[in-house]
Amino acid sequence: MQAPPREIRHIAIEGVIGVGKTTLARMVSERLSARLVLERFEENPFLPKFYEDAEHYAFQTQMFFLLSRYKQQQELFQADLFHNFVITDYIFEKDKIFAYLTLEDEELKLYETLLGAIEKAIPTPDLVVYLQSSVERLMANIRARGRKMEENMSEEYIRDLNEAYNYFFFRYKATPLLIVKSTELDFVHHEEDFEDLLQQILRPNRAPVEYYNPVRRG
Repeated sequence: MQAPPREIRHIAIEGVIGVGKTTLARMVSERLSARLVLERFEENPFLPKFYEDAEHYAFQTQMFFLLSRYKQQQELFQADLFHNFVITDYIFEKDKIFAYLTLEDEELKLYETLLGAIEKAIPTPDLVVYLQSSVERLMANIRARGRKMEENMSEEYIRDLNEAYNYFFFRYKATPLLIVKSTELDFVHHEEDFEDLLQQILRPNRAPVEYYNPVRRG
């Protein structure tokens, strides 16, 4: 496998809940022998409560994620003598997507004040891969993996979140961006799907925004 161009050292995989971003991040990091940095969502004590009662637990959930993601991103500045590449399954900026979707006006003002004080100290990926999918495929994936905290997750919430992600990434300009139409992709069970996607990720001489819409093989 051809190594990625040297200017690409930090690749972030993004997408809505259930799209497979963590799975892809693991697979890419294994192939590149890269340092893998995963979002620690399971450490957020408010997240299960948020899925049960979003109105009452949105602010606590959001603030915990904001500070946790900030701390984790700061660790990316530390020198790593054992890995040439870093793969993450989120970008810090995506925190805003959830905040604007779930917080009330006064909560959002406090959130934005804190965000403005810390976001300039966050490292920027060399490439962001946005896995885009349909609501139907996302819901199927969520049900299939069977996480207890996601049992009551509504299709309406995923639909709103999917629209918010699309809105955010279709206007994203901070780094080179690869938008992948992943509804028909199965990079877990079909090796050719993974190899084709990996080739797109590692391709040199990138445009600021690129699209990959694979055709499902018969």
